[in-house]
Amino acid sequence: MSSADLIPLLSVALGRFIQIYLFLIIVRVLLTWFPNIDWLSPPFSILSQLTDPYLNLFRSIIPPLGGLDLSPILAILLLQLVGSALGSAGGLV
Repeated sequence: MSSADLIPLLSVALGRFIQIYLFLIIVRVLLTWFPNIDWLSPPFSILSQLTDPYLNLFRSIIPPLGGLDLSPILAILLLQLVGSALGSAGGLV
């Protein structure tokens, strides 16, 4: 496999990863609407461990306003921009 074949393959793989990660972030945001969820139980703690480091980057930029956390909006927009840039570079994303 030549390096010319490797770049589109990596672009598609990274694009798929971004799509999956976007889905995980959206699920995480939707689950915050349910206050009785135990974030220490296994499926929720794994989701939290996967998404919170990325979301915390944006929480430091946009603090919660009146109990409303708007940072996931910026986080999702940035991932979509990167995904669309990869899509235009790779062709299939």
